Amino acid sequence: MSRRPPRRVQGDPSVPHLALFAGSLPAYGCIDGRGTAARFNQPRGLAMDSAGNLYVADQGNHILRRVTPQGEVSTWAGQPGVRGGDDGPKAQATFDAPDGLVLDAAGNLYVSDFNAQTIRKLTPDGQVVTVAGAHGQAGSVDGPCGQARFNGPSGLALDGAGNLYVVEYGNNTIRLITWQDGRVSTLAGQAGLTGALDGVGAAARFSCPTGLAWDGAGELFVADGGNGILRKCSLAGAVSTLPGVAGAFNQPSNLALDRAGNLYVTDGGNSTIQRIAPDGTLSLVAGMPDWIGCADGAGAAATFNGPSGVAVDGAGNLVVAENGNGTLRKVTLSDATVSTLAGKAGPVGSRDGQGEAAEFRDPGCLAVDGAGVVYVADIQNFTIRKIEPTGKVTTLAGLAGSSGHADGKGAAARFGTFLGLAVTASGTVYVADSQNATLRKITPDGEVTTLAGLAGNPGSADGKGSAARFNWPWGLALDARGNLLVADSGNGTIRKVTPRGQVSTFAGQAGQTVSVDGTLAEARFNAPTGLARDAKGNLYVTEDWDNTLRRISPEGTVTTLAGTAGVQGSADGMGAAARFNDPFQITVDEAGFIYLGDQYNGTIRRVSPAGEVATVIGTAAGDGTVLGPLPAGLGNPSGCLVWDPATRRLYLTVPHAVLVATLPPPPALREGLNSLGPAGREPGLARVRKQRKL
Repeated sequence: MSRRPPRRVQGDPSVPHLALFAGSLPAYGCIDGRGTAARFNQPRGLAMDSAGNLYVADQGNHILRRVTPQGEVSTWAGQPGVRGGDDGPKAQATFDAPDGLVLDAAGNLYVSDFNAQTIRKLTPDGQVVTVAGAHGQAGSVDGPCGQARFNGPSGLALDGAGNLYVVEYGNNTIRLITWQDGRVSTLAGQAGLTGALDGVGAAARFSCPTGLAWDGAGELFVADGGNGILRKCSLAGAVSTLPGVAGAFNQPSNLALDRAGNLYVTDGGNSTIQRIAPDGTLSLVAGMPDWIGCADGAGAAATFNGPSGVAVDGAGNLVVAENGNGTLRKVTLSDATVSTLAGKAGPVGSRDGQGEAAEFRDPGCLAVDGAGVVYVADIQNFTIRKIEPTGKVTTLAGLAGSSGHADGKGAAARFGTFLGLAVTASGTVYVADSQNATLRKITPDGEVTTLAGLAGNPGSADGKGSAARFNWPWGLALDARGNLLVADSGNGTIRKVTPRGQVSTFAGQAGQTVSVDGTLAEARFNAPTGLARDAKGNLYVTEDWDNTLRRISPEGTVTTLAGTAGVQGSADGMGAAARFNDPFQITVDEAGFIYLGDQYNGTIRRVSPAGEVATVIGTAAGDGTVLGPLPAGLGNPSGCLVWDPATRRLYLTVPHAVLVATLPPPPALREGLNSLGPAGREPGLARVRKQRKL
């Protein structure tokens, strides 16, 4: 059983498609076999039976896999690559992005079928049955199991009485299924409302929770991924934040408890495995914080990429599902040694070279100059890379593996985590050095200086150069006069920086992180991330926490162009009817259409100047990275993208690689071209460009 590997598109380059530009894709697939001969596609939830067999939710392949104690991998239920919600014998049943798994004492395997919006059960005799929810019907409805509705069911846990708990990523709630009366109820949280509030029942708030673990003594542990914290929830729905670990996690994903009461956490954003002892002591088990890779080894010498599921085996060791590498890893706790149990990761590193010979480590934000050179923030390498139009990759500044904050030329410079890039037509690069709370400038020959802010001193002060303060500066955009506009995410403001480093607050007010339209001074923003400016001088802003796209007119009026504040989802449509899930970076083409990286939906969206949203690449929570004709697939995009007006191509990043997309023209532009006939296509494009220039 195998899955067709990603491929380059051959033939007519004008056919809309997605292709590899530089770097390499993970070794995803669907191959049964022993150990490293097997292949997975975004493995997530794990469950271990009493005989030592491991069950894996192979989300990208839409199947369940089984791994024997000897490392033999087989397809256990579902049909590889076939999405659906069909019940029946396990080989004939279908799933749609299975996520969480848990086994009961009778050997029933419960599955949260994320995209199907259902809870499924695989019985010991091999039958798949839907036990709650309705296939494809998202919502938040309590009541009898068949009438209940879910939105993004994720982590699962069973209590001592056999009741099933479900954490909902889409609804930000914890649901309870009691088999005695066959009903679903909401234990904590309120559907559609996000936050980090402790409280009882509907008064509590979560943000994109994903993992659950039952402590055996009457409480649930909850991985509150969007808030980066761990919570506890009692049987009465009383939610509290776990003390003593604030700021220790970055998108905690899943949880497991051992017999001694140690809680293990897959810290996806930090690429580590952490442990909380019964006395509350936090310690690092394995992985190197903020360092993505696929290396086996002991403790911090090992590296992970997107660790998600975690389970404790019969010997008290850990098994970890790596969504990013497509592997299963084993952590022997006696000496913290990490080994690869099954699957094979793709190459990760910092190699310059041509196209597929180059290596990246979590490539992120992009920018393109007037010569068509693409600049890449290679986040986990702490370097800025350049990709020539031919695909040749070189390192412009920074030294792979060395973080910090130092000005200097080329490899002498040091950066922290950077989340924004902008470049002038002549190749001067601006970097939002987010972790260091500074803005950096890189000349075409690689000389790095600090334009504004003071490393390690976040704040919100206006001023010149090092007197100014930022708080997680994010997206960048240049205006017509060469001023730099900055999405100051932590402050909830948009800042303006002159070429000489004079900083002022352009829109919003520091510390007031809500979403309010109005004039520049009246407007408020909630974690602005991406910025892009069109030829008419409109500035577009994405808010990942509120899932909206905002517009600031040249006259200084702020409006919400698409999405509804505080409501997430994946829906095309006009204005407030559209839905996003963590919109990140944006870019604008010469016709005024906005392209948006919808990170957690795994899609690229196109928004017209009037606010009409359409999905142009990928499908919501789709099948991994699939190259070829559109819509293709983006299993785990970073949400970073940039439009090259010279070639009318879109560049975007996924783990380890930069992709390039040729898109169909937007509807308005397509109609104009078609009216000219085939011979009039190029003059039609030239006319649009001339109008925008004027």
